Amino acid sequence: MVSWLLFLLPLSVTAAGGRPKLVGVHPSALSKYTPSKSNSWTCLDGSKQISWDAVNDDYCDCSDGSDEPGTSACSNSRFWCQNNGHIGAYIPSSRVGDGLCEPDCCDGSDELSGVCKDSCKEVGEAYRKKREAELKIQRTGAKIRSTYIAFAHKEKKRLEDLAVSLLKQIAVKEKEVEKLREHAERTESLSQAALEHKKQSPLYQSLLNHKKALQSLKREQKKHADRERQLGDVLDALRRGYNPNYQDMAVLEAVRGWEELAGLPHINDVKKGEGEEGEAVEETRAPKLEEPVDDDLWTADELDNELDDLLQTDYTALLLDHEEHINAPTEDSILFKLTSYLPEDWLPHYEAWKDGFVEWLDTLGVVRSENHAASSESTRAQQILSEATAELNRLKSEQAQAESGVTKIFHPEHFGTRGEWKKLDNTCIELNFGDYDYELCLFNEAKQKPTRGGTNFSLGKFKSWNPDATPGSPEYYKKQVYQNGARCWNGPERSVVVLLSCGTENAVTSVQELEKCEYQYTATSPALCTPPEEDNGNKNRDEL
Repeated sequence: MVSWLLFLLPLSVTAAGGRPKLVGVHPSALSKYTPSKSNSWTCLDGSKQISWDAVNDDYCDCSDGSDEPGTSACSNSRFWCQNNGHIGAYIPSSRVGDGLCEPDCCDGSDELSGVCKDSCKEVGEAYRKKREAELKIQRTGAKIRSTYIAFAHKEKKRLEDLAVSLLKQIAVKEKEVEKLREHAERTESLSQAALEHKKQSPLYQSLLNHKKALQSLKREQKKHADRERQLGDVLDALRRGYNPNYQDMAVLEAVRGWEELAGLPHINDVKKGEGEEGEAVEETRAPKLEEPVDDDLWTADELDNELDDLLQTDYTALLLDHEEHINAPTEDSILFKLTSYLPEDWLPHYEAWKDGFVEWLDTLGVVRSENHAASSESTRAQQILSEATAELNRLKSEQAQAESGVTKIFHPEHFGTRGEWKKLDNTCIELNFGDYDYELCLFNEAKQKPTRGGTNFSLGKFKSWNPDATPGSPEYYKKQVYQNGARCWNGPERSVVVLLSCGTENAVTSVQELEKCEYQYTATSPALCTPPEEDNGNKNRDEL
């Protein structure tokens, strides 16, 4: 019995400074710090055997520093703070006994008794309140996230069914297109020569020249419109940034001229209005006076929206439709109704005379003959074939998109391994900051929009998730990169890095411009809220 007491005595004795012998040792490692019957102890790396009295004697004997867990003697050792009432933590041994109270050691065990107050109870209570608030957000967000995952599964099923349905439609449409192609080829061989002759028509050639002229005008108009926008941006920047105290009349005249042309109030009047009642004067453009326009002429909106459709006109079909129209008999033509008034005995003679007369008129180009009918039939066949082919291509495109969508839903580099981000595809959120609204359309584009009117700027389009993390890992989905935005004046293209965290709402919480034209958004989303029971990293904390 005495021998066992002597064996256990070293575990309970205290060091010369009044501290426990095995201070700084993690509870799970206490069993490794047991002396032998001869009162010796082996370094944890097995490299050396030392006297048990040399453990925590403030002298480093073991190369791995394992003999000094409670002192600062070994530079490669760690000190375990028990922190009863809070969370235990390791600190570097270099901080032990330095007279400073470490926040990670709220029990003060890294210093001599009486140096540091044991504040673990207060710190632990504050931490648990904060952690409980975080867990509440996490649990609520996780419930919302589960609906996102359910949506992803439904969307996958919908896209799979759609892909199968489209495949069936494609098979039917391919057979239809093949038949229409055969018919169009037969009719085209009968009318090609006649059609080439008609294309030499002055009317047809004039139409082609008009088309080229319209295309050229559209190209030049786009150049001028782009240049006008660029000049407008430059003048807007000059207007907002110039200093009127310098009395630069050239700049003032340019600013005044731009304000009059753009229908804007003078910038000094806007700035004065900001201080009257603490509210900014909203800057609006004066309505432009509409110039009188001939009712038969196109408006600017019609030119923007309908000119492309006009330029895509099938002029060959138009030519044939025109000929069909002018050669068609009028409804009151007595020539083709005369048979109603003739005796039956006269009809054979009349029909023979009519055929000869119509052939003569056809030679003169007065009426439409079978050649015209063949040409028209060929045009109709080609048009029907073109429409059917376009429909077939549309079906194939939709089918390919459906299959691609199925693949992306649960792909780690797209919408997450559980599809939790699919629900948020192109969801737009924004934050007002200063004179701008900063918009983020997830997986699409980030924008900067002036609150008082002006040009919107693209800050970048979605490029990738976190390039510094492994696809599928939690860190991978905490960052998004948006690149190739509008180029800054004398600077790079705008870009955005979005830092994401768990939250009960999809929201942008802050915006910073870290470098010129390089922005950082912080945002929250339920898609990042995993159930606490799945969060292994918080297991020990939740047990407190």
